[in-house]
Amino acid sequence: MGIYLVSSTARDWFDDDEEEGGHGTVAALLNEELGRRGLPPYTSVPEPAEFVRGSGQSFEEKLVPPMDGFSALCEAHITQEEWELLCGWTVLVPISLDEPVVLPVGSSYTDETVVVGAPQVLALAERLATAVGLPVDEIPAACDNLDLTSLFLDGPVKELAAARPGPWAEDLDAAFYVALYLRAAQHSLRRGCPMVYC
Repeated sequence: MGIYLVSSTARDWFDDDEEEGGHGTVAALLNEELGRRGLPPYTSVPEPAEFVRGSGQSFEEKLVPPMDGFSALCEAHITQEEWELLCGWTVLVPISLDEPVVLPVGSSYTDETVVVGAPQVLALAERLATAVGLPVDEIPAACDNLDLTSLFLDGPVKELAAARPGPWAEDLDAAFYVALYLRAAQHSLRRGCPMVYC
């Protein structure tokens, strides 16, 4: 149980069966809105790849830690509008969007679907990572099997914090979310895939 942030493949993204995890309605409505904005449709979603741990072909992380510290961090370093862009989405896509796309499609967690661009989220996550001195070279880049979740929740991060002290180590729950949004946006852009909550 709990909320997971995962990458979506073409099989699920274009599937109309929402009860089976399909996002076909969102995909179609998003492309309609992109057309209204004079942008090309988003159709180049990758097909499923064979799972190989550490390959970076898929993404899966569980949102477990409390977000209070992360919220305070955002309040100190980004605006309310930027906070909503960074954390208020339900779908992240690897295209640049000047403004979020709000679609009348509900989910298990929301009454509507908010789509934002990975380049915009990445820029904000990078600012936060810099602000706290997140040791990005020590944080898993391939998050296909709860790698961040395991690092931060199973204890190894405390050893890393001792070896690489800094503001990031003062609130590891907040650091988890900085790393999560950073890696999610990077994965979306690298693989050209949507990111969704399930």
